[in-house]
Amino acid sequence: MPDIKIVTEVAGRVCALPVEIGASLSEGDDIAFVEAMKMEIPVAAPAAGKLKSILVSLDDVVAEGQVLAVIET
Repeated sequence: MPDIKIVTEVAGRVCALPVEIGASLSEGDDIAFVEAMKMEIPVAAPAAGKLKSILVSLDDVVAEGQVLAVIET
């Protein structure tokens, strides 16, 4: 199956990355939090799989629609 890209729906600053590369994920698990308008917005896994890569770091400023991570299904 193809890899799944996880994108953020809001622009902001990456304030938390609670999951490590290689972790097993269930659909809906939070893989990052983006601070926008003084709120922490969770970015969730759209499908189950293994976290293959994280493409951002803490405190990175990200744009709406930017790929944050990749899941291997």
